[in-house]
Order: sequence, then C-alpha cells, then structure tokens
Amino acid sequence: MSLLPAYFLGAESPLARRIGAFETRPEQLRMAEAVERNLQSKGKLLVEAGTGVGKSFGYLVPAIRRILENRERVIVCTHTISLQEQIFEKDVPLLKAVIPDEFTTVLCKGRGNYISLRRLRVASEKKSKICHDEEEQHSLDLVEDWAYETNDGSLATLPILPRRSVWQHVESDAGNCMGRRCPTYDKCFYQSARRRMENADLLICNHALFFSDLALRAKGASFLPAYDHVIFDEAHHLEEVASGHFGIRVSEARAKHLLRTLYNATNGKGTLAGIEGAGLPVDEVDDAIRACMDAQAGCEAFFDGVWRSTESGKGAHPSSGRVSAPGAFENELSPALGDLATRIKLLRERAVDESLQFDLTSAAQRTADLAAEIELFIAQGVEGCVYWVDRGKPAYGTKRPSITLSCATVDVAPVLRDHLFGLPVSITMTSATLAASGGDFSHIVGRLGCDDAKTLALGSPFDFASQMRVLINRTMPAPEDSRCVGELVPRILRNIEETGGGAFVLFTSFRLLREVADRCAPILRAAGHPVYIHGEDGERSQILKRFRESERSVLFGTSSFWEGVDVRGRALRNVIITKLPFDVPDHPLVQARHERIEAAGGNAFRDDQLPRAVLRFKQGIGRLIRSADDSGRIVILDPRIVTKYYGKRFLAALPAGVEPEFVGADD
Repeated sequence: MSLLPAYFLGAESPLARRIGAFETRPEQLRMAEAVERNLQSKGKLLVEAGTGVGKSFGYLVPAIRRILENRERVIVCTHTISLQEQIFEKDVPLLKAVIPDEFTTVLCKGRGNYISLRRLRVASEKKSKICHDEEEQHSLDLVEDWAYETNDGSLATLPILPRRSVWQHVESDAGNCMGRRCPTYDKCFYQSARRRMENADLLICNHALFFSDLALRAKGASFLPAYDHVIFDEAHHLEEVASGHFGIRVSEARAKHLLRTLYNATNGKGTLAGIEGAGLPVDEVDDAIRACMDAQAGCEAFFDGVWRSTESGKGAHPSSGRVSAPGAFENELSPALGDLATRIKLLRERAVDESLQFDLTSAAQRTADLAAEIELFIAQGVEGCVYWVDRGKPAYGTKRPSITLSCATVDVAPVLRDHLFGLPVSITMTSATLAASGGDFSHIVGRLGCDDAKTLALGSPFDFASQMRVLINRTMPAPEDSRCVGELVPRILRNIEETGGGAFVLFTSFRLLREVADRCAPILRAAGHPVYIHGEDGERSQILKRFRESERSVLFGTSSFWEGVDVRGRALRNVIITKLPFDVPDHPLVQARHERIEAAGGNAFRDDQLPRAVLRFKQGIGRLIRSADDSGRIVILDPRIVTKYYGKRFLAALPAGVEPEFVGADD
C-alpha cells in the first residue's frame, strides 16, 4: 500500500473508504508533504495549521511511512493528556486498521506512574507504622488488591485514586530501584514499560515527560530510548514547558510532605518509625527521628521567614515576589536537611536487608536533593534564570499563604539550541497558533531558538465568514477606567440573553472574573442558566463536562479556557472576550524577559507583549468553531482593539474572510 500523502489522504484511499464521510483537505495534504520532506532531511519545521485541517493525520501518515520504510523511531509529543489519549486510542488505531504493515505504538508515562511490587510488599508489611490513619491504610489495601489484578500497573488504571502520601510509598522510584537484584524484577511493571518503549516504533508522550528526559540527557542519563524524529503538537507551549524544566521549583508542601512521610510526630508514623525492629541500633534510629523533627521545625521557620521577608519587601518584592539578589533569606533548613540525610545514610550502612538499604538510600537522596535545591535557589546558582516567591492558598489549618520557591530560564533559546535543536534528529512543531498576524513566525522562532526552521502557515478549511460573527463594542470604557466592571456586566448579560446561553466569558485575571461573576451569576441563574465559575466549581474537565450537558450553560473562565478546549455544536455558540489577553506585566518571568529585550536594544511591548497577546487572542477566537457545522459569535468588549494603534494587529488575526461588526452600548 502506498503511504504517499497524495494518495493516502486522498478521496480513493483505504482511509477514505474506512471513514466514510472523509473529506479531502488540501491544507492537510500540504502539511503532510511538508512534514515528509522535513523527516527526510532531518530538518526543523514550524507548521501553523488552522482548526479543521486534521493535524494529527497530517503528521502521523508521513511519520508511519518513515517507520515502515526506514525502520526509524518517531516520538509524537503533546501538551495535553486529552490529545495524547486521542492520538493513542483513536487516530493511530484507525490508521493501523487500514495499513497492512505492522508497527508498534506505546503511550509513554513517567516512572512515578507505575507501581513497584517490591515497595508495595514492604509498605503492606509496615502499614501500621507508615500509614497516618485508617483511611490511608484502607487506601493502601485497595491499591494492593488492584496491583495483583492490573495488567499494566499504571496509576491511570486505578479505579480509585489513592492519597498522594500512599502512592509515594509504592510508586516506582529510580532512587530505590534494585534493578535485576529486585525479587519482583520479572514482574516489574515499569521495566515492562521500558522494554515496550525500547521495542516500539512510535512513542507518544507529553511535553513534560519529553523535557524531563531532555534535562536528564544533559546530565548523561535518559528515560526515553533513542529516536530519529520528534513531532511536537500544541507547540505553542514549548517555551513555557522548557523554561520550567531547566529551572527550580521547591514548594513548601513538597518539603513538609517529604518530612512528614519520614516521620510524623503527631502519631509516631512514617518511614523511620517503620524501620524499628529491623536490627538497626535503636539510638541511631532515634537520632534520625530527632533530626527529622528538627528539620520539620526548621522547615516551618524557613518558610515563615520567606513569607515575612516577602511581605515586608526585604527579601522579595511584596507584590511580584521577585527575588533580585542572592542571599535574600536566612537558610537554616538546608543544614538541618543535610544532617537528616547524613543520619539516614548511616542507617543505610547499618542495614542488612538489601531492600531496606535501597529504600534508605532513596530517602537520603531525596532529602539531600531538597537541601541542595534550596541552597541553589538562595544563592541564585542557575545562570540565566529569574527567581521569585509564589504565594498560594493557605494550607489546611494555617492562615498565611503557602510558599513556593520558583526559578525559570528567562531565555530558553540558547538551552534549546544546545540540547534540542542540536540533536541529529528531525523536529516538527505544529499548532493552530504559532504565527502572529499575517503568518509572521519571527516571534516564536526567536523565542525557541530554531533559527533555521522552515515555516508553513495553513488556513482552516472551514467557512468562517458564514459560520462566525465578530461583534466589537466600541463604547466600552478602557480596562483601566473605574467604570469598566460596571459596564461589563450589562453587556455580558445582554449578549448571553441574545444567544440563550451557550457562552464562554473569558477573562485575563481571577480578580476581574470574580468581580463580574459575582454580579452576573445570580441574575443568570434566576433566568434558568446553569453557571460555572473557574476556580469555584471544580476541575476544568468537570466544569466542561457539566457545561456540555445544557445548551443554556454559561462558563466564566480564565487562562486555561482560552485554549485546549473543544466544545462542538450548539453547546458553545457565544465567546465573550472581556479584555485583550496581555501577560500580567509584574510577573517576575515577564519582567525579566522584558528587561533582557530592552537591554539588547529591543522594544519589550512590540517584540514580546504584543505578539504573545495576539497568539493568545487567536486561541480564544478558536474556541468557537470546532467543526464545519458549528456557528456562533465572538464578542469583544475591550475598546483598545479599535482605539489603540496596535488594535489592527488583533483585527488582522481574525480568520480569513471574517469582517468585524462594530456596535455601540445599546446594540
């Protein structure tokens, strides 16, 4: 069978006969041919493919051809789990059904997604010592029952998700893996998954896993097997993901959880309590427990100190949390963690049981790693990064915000040039939103460092001019005007009334969302509209599921609802954009990025803020039309799109053929 795109994606192919309602799409064919050339040349390619192009087939068909004809390995990498699952569970099986030649496909998951049967056995034997309450013991019992029935040992197949603290006791962990010396090696789910990956032709993973592996490769290790080609779908996320994976993130919750898992003074439970009676010197076990309690006290004092310093502006900026200079915080926690790690290592040397040795080695390493990361953060020891303190919701039983120390690479381009684009593999990057207005890829090319990448901008096969109306309210006060919130409310209500619901109301901040939703929600509910508010009514997937159940639903959402959301049909027919989606200017990473641009003689607004906002705007617009049968309106309530000089950049980003309609307050 020919896998030439011109045939396989044509009207007479087995794929067309299989699907039935198959439509030949010139844009999809152009994409497939460009991807094929890129695979052959081991080059770099950026493809913006509009909604409805059928991106997945556009890269899967040439990828599978390369696999079958050249026996080369391909990695397909997505940002969201939903797209990952769609490719693995729907798209690839469909192609396999019409391609007679065999190839193997594996869905790749990180090591921590698999259960360790050895660790499960140990945890089960010591559950009265390591489980903090009866609920945790029951959760562990359920995990054990499942472990001896499951085929793949993956967390995703567990019928009931256990507490994180329970899973941490039984997950596969590189730090305490015994390899071939493990008594359960022949039954190891993770090792089986590794063997499947090593033997697979097509690997499907997410961006986070890929960049975790890339960071490991920089240190001489790896998780993924060698590959010849990598295809990034949802590639507009690459900069964000890469920036985080080559930085540092230490949360107060992570530190406290680690120490509490080792020993909980409240109930005397934990890993260190569980080794009593294992033939280890009692006084040395007690010393380790005391060291753990000292580290817990140090942990509380350290994060309290970070919070106070941030609030006062002495250690970090009080609003942004940015840490400008090394040595901003007193650090008595790292020495306490170092002492604890040393005492755990001593116990490891005393241990006779080989399994216990590995578990103690892992505990000591995690403790030492935490100490080193905190030291690195305070010393600002990672070059090219910006450092800041995130303040989250207060933990249960506390009044102050939870603290996270964050560090991210300001400019990922040099890192990606060295660690990704310098590899002898082809790299294909695709998304519905990569180019700014007019098919200009210069912003993402510069940000990623893929300087010699070829580019291709493909429109959508949909007839947006007949499917979509764009209404721009030109009488709204500017966002900084004190009247703005009061004027938003009646306009939002009027537009929702005109479509009978089926509306997304998109915001750029939770503060504005809450102000507007608090006023709108009671009125909408009284009129019979189910209302869902991001951050109040459950996880995103839960909100979307409930939203789809009624054509009268209204959803108030922020950043995560501007993209990656697929609602087809009449359930969504009204997308209301309250503000043009510029980045929050005082976020430390945004500040640092702009400072670097200005220092190099550029203009931060022109070169970064504006193109990013245009791309996010395109993503928001893209929520409305997801199929050839969809129709509806986009309502823009930010007057800057017509009053500011840069508004034309946003207008130019509207789908081809769509002419905006300008309305007033009473229209």
